[in-house]
Amino acid sequence: MLTIQGSRLQGYRRTNRRNFLSIGSLAMGGISLPQLLQAEESAGVRSSHKSVIMIYLTGGPPHQDMVDLKPEAPAEIRGEFQPIQTSVPGIEISELMPRVASMMDKFAIIRSMVGAEERHSSFQCVTGRPFRSRPSGGWPELGSVLSRLLGPADPGVPPSIDLSMQMAHQPYNLPGPGFLGAAHAPFKPTGDGLENMSLNAVSVDRLTDRRQLLARIDDVRHRIDQEQTAGPGDRLTESALGILTSSRLINALDLSQEDPAVRARYGKDDPECLPYSHLGYQAHMSKFLTARRLVEAGARCVTISFADFDWHGGNFVNGRRVIPLLDQGLAALVSDLHERGLDRDVSVVVWGEFGRTPKINATAGRDHWPNVMFCMLAGGGMRTGQVIGATNRYAEEAVSRPVTVPDVFATLYHNLGIDSGITIPDLNGRPQYIADAQRPIPELI
Repeated sequence: MLTIQGSRLQGYRRTNRRNFLSIGSLAMGGISLPQLLQAEESAGVRSSHKSVIMIYLTGGPPHQDMVDLKPEAPAEIRGEFQPIQTSVPGIEISELMPRVASMMDKFAIIRSMVGAEERHSSFQCVTGRPFRSRPSGGWPELGSVLSRLLGPADPGVPPSIDLSMQMAHQPYNLPGPGFLGAAHAPFKPTGDGLENMSLNAVSVDRLTDRRQLLARIDDVRHRIDQEQTAGPGDRLTESALGILTSSRLINALDLSQEDPAVRARYGKDDPECLPYSHLGYQAHMSKFLTARRLVEAGARCVTISFADFDWHGGNFVNGRRVIPLLDQGLAALVSDLHERGLDRDVSVVVWGEFGRTPKINATAGRDHWPNVMFCMLAGGGMRTGQVIGATNRYAEEAVSRPVTVPDVFATLYHNLGIDSGITIPDLNGRPQYIADAQRPIPELI
């Protein structure tokens, strides 16, 4: 879709010529595709294609009811769910996760995540940073860093893609590119973003017309902006049109092209899995499949928000609705990656912003508990089939091998072939490390 910003030529005489034409804003805060390509080109593109799929469990999932059950604890601690054996002897997880349990050899669970802050926000999960001490412009999320460092693996696919729903609680929504700027914002293939990418069966003749229209607009821009020296904008604009006319991204997003048997394995979307799903907290099983198709097509980072786990009341009723859906989607995704030979190239990380209280409250819920939380990892060539760390008998505190969010980020960067000790300048020109931890988790590499 071609959009000319503004309704009149008056007032554009002093406007940078590349800001005059926006070829498909791609839901990136008004940034044009030529600007996006120029920024990515300046960062350089490497030949390898490693990637990350991040599954963000909004609200803080209950570790005691999913991966760290305490069956010997008092009833007000242990809750209603029972542990089951997994495919790895000695490792047990919740009875609500039988599919993951059957393939535990392909997962690693960290039960001793520490350092969470009691805030309902995606910020720490997707940036790897604490809320305190932000640089000018704010910290970028993982996908934006990969966009800056590596650029696109395929010229027709954005390096960072956000599949999350728009959620009513604003801090749940991803924070964006921070000091890296809008050129490295993740693409959201929803709403205007998807409309801008869809050609709606445009004929070759119409594509030719678009190119002719582009040429005419370019003539206008040159007349308006004669005082400016022509730069790489024309070539970048042509590359932008190439993205819009490429079928690679559209095909990846079109699940009708998927094998029906594979699609069925992921399960059906449940837009009403929770009583408040209309606020954006839905179980879209198809997003797991879409994420796999996108990394296969060339995306470097795909982020999914899944349902909601902020169950101050009805923890066990809601758990029975949501956790089995997560189990199905996650097992299908990781199985798919292995079957397609992507398990060494694609890292999967699953977590929320904090854990839940050991003690069940008066409304059968669990409240916020930042003292400890869990993380699940798969793929990326990591050593799986293990549990890292442990909590005490009530799942209150980490009693062995505490692990931090930056430790996980250092591991993800390692899987991507990136040294987490490198720096990127912020808006003030100060070098900022891409992660607060310099060493990956040794048990996993």
